[in-house]
Amino acid sequence: MKTQVAIIGAGPSGLLLGQLLHRCGIDNVILERQTPEYVLGRIRAGVLEHGLVNLMREAGVSAHMDEQGLEHDGFTLAFQGRRTRVDMKALTGKSVLVYGQTEVTRDLMAARKASGAPIYYEAADVQPQGFLDGKPRVTFTHQGQRMTLECDYIAGCDGFHGVSRKSVPQDSIRHFERVYPFGWLGLLSDTPPIDDELVYVNNPRGFALCSMRSHTRSRYYLQCSLTERAEDWSDDRFWTELAARLPDDIAGKLVTGPSIEKSVAPLRSYVAEPMKFGNLFLVGDAAHIVPPTGAKGLNLASSDVYTLYHALRGALLDGRAYLLERYSEICLRRIWKAERFSWWMTSLLHTFDDDAFGRRIQRAEQDYYTSTQAGLTTIAENYVGLPYEAVV
Repeated sequence: MKTQVAIIGAGPSGLLLGQLLHRCGIDNVILERQTPEYVLGRIRAGVLEHGLVNLMREAGVSAHMDEQGLEHDGFTLAFQGRRTRVDMKALTGKSVLVYGQTEVTRDLMAARKASGAPIYYEAADVQPQGFLDGKPRVTFTHQGQRMTLECDYIAGCDGFHGVSRKSVPQDSIRHFERVYPFGWLGLLSDTPPIDDELVYVNNPRGFALCSMRSHTRSRYYLQCSLTERAEDWSDDRFWTELAARLPDDIAGKLVTGPSIEKSVAPLRSYVAEPMKFGNLFLVGDAAHIVPPTGAKGLNLASSDVYTLYHALRGALLDGRAYLLERYSEICLRRIWKAERFSWWMTSLLHTFDDDAFGRRIQRAEQDYYTSTQAGLTTIAENYVGLPYEAVV
């Protein structure tokens, strides 16, 4: 088998890259070790920055998103007994769109199927090879048959635990990581959201987030210990604890109901440098992880896709292969800014086992950023996201 770009991973970043390449006439094959049902079963965030919304439109997969997505002009920060609304629209002229990652993936899967472009689910023992010596290929097993896919370039879109980054010589890559001493317990329910916009809460009992997927489906999160297990939390226990962390006026609007899904996710910040190794490119979670507090995970992956897509177009359609040399540099510039914001939001809103000095510093940060125009503008600008950058 031969193709121009082999894409490892059929999550949203791999599917989006494949769709963009297909629409401009660049052959690509996607390999995914899981089933389509498993991929769609991953419950993830759903706040889309302006850049991702535009990229979905460019890819021709925005019909459902434009119809069903909820445009949000702001969000609320609640702490120290008061609430502050961050009016992103007024402060930056931009908004975000609430549209679940599951729906993004579903739309991209449908587009892939409609295009007829090849995708192999349940591809086992995927191994990227030859990317350092100019003869890239990917070997894998599908339906019991061992196969070799020769290609010009390999895009590793297979996540933090995927094979792409693990295939890189360890003496040529650096890892930067911070693991947080808590996780998020998330609950999804078919209940109306508590508010029209997201509500972030800092409480002595721990952080809480009130989010949504639609006007009838809500997503809630609680800061929890890393030793907690989702199965130890009954629905009643979750709702009781959530109400205890919310301001009274917000808690009074809480509508409870049976959970659809419940899970615990650890929080970490992680970056791998560089993101290019010969003809292999790391994309999205394969290269970086952010704590979900800043709503940057999917958006950061899509900005990688944007940069790589334009570089591959230049290389394969215009003969400008030199553009690919700047992929890592351009992506990392944006990644570290998003890492900083996600780390800062996590530090601002979570309860840490710090001394009294640390708690006072957190309170001072909260006061400064919510009581000055400059502070609110800084939060809004980072939340709506920096512009995507192509290689030129």
